[in-house]
Amino acid sequence: MPPRKYELSPKRVSAAARQKLRRVIERSRKDNDLKTWTRARAVLRYIEGTSAAEIAAELDSDRSTVSRWVAGYAQRGIPALTPTKPPGLAPKLAEEQLLEVGRLVEAGPEAAGFTSGVWTARMIGALIEERFGVTYHWKYVPELLHKLGFSVQRPRKQLSRADHAAQEYWLRNTLPRLKKKPGVKAP
Repeated sequence: MPPRKYELSPKRVSAAARQKLRRVIERSRKDNDLKTWTRARAVLRYIEGTSAAEIAAELDSDRSTVSRWVAGYAQRGIPALTPTKPPGLAPKLAEEQLLEVGRLVEAGPEAAGFTSGVWTARMIGALIEERFGVTYHWKYVPELLHKLGFSVQRPRKQLSRADHAAQEYWLRNTLPRLKKKPGVKAP
């Protein structure tokens, strides 16, 4: 039976390549990168002659997983040992459209045709749908705005006819006396 393309053996892997693997193992150990460390050790042990089944048993993993790591290393080398985040879905809006959303948000809701002076996630979602034909759930809109550099701002509620001097007196004198623990300072 001819060897598979991804099969590695001590004869086919140079001493320099094995040394590189050892450096990756050491670096990932120092960086506490368990996934890379595990994969690099598994590949090195495979190269040194241990079977994929034995390595899988030691790692409490599946043999096919070890074979996949070895195949990845054989095809792409060291970069294949570093786990990557799955790419996910493609963005619904292009970069230019996102910049336009940022400009619209900065201009304010009245400039976009709303009667309110304060943006809400639902309003921004409706604006995006109207302008670009793309629907975003209103719960995702704050995350989208955060990616554009915005932060959530909530208006502070303040009584319009409040006596500020009386409030200050109450905070400094009355509140500390009402506290159960002596010596507690008012804000």
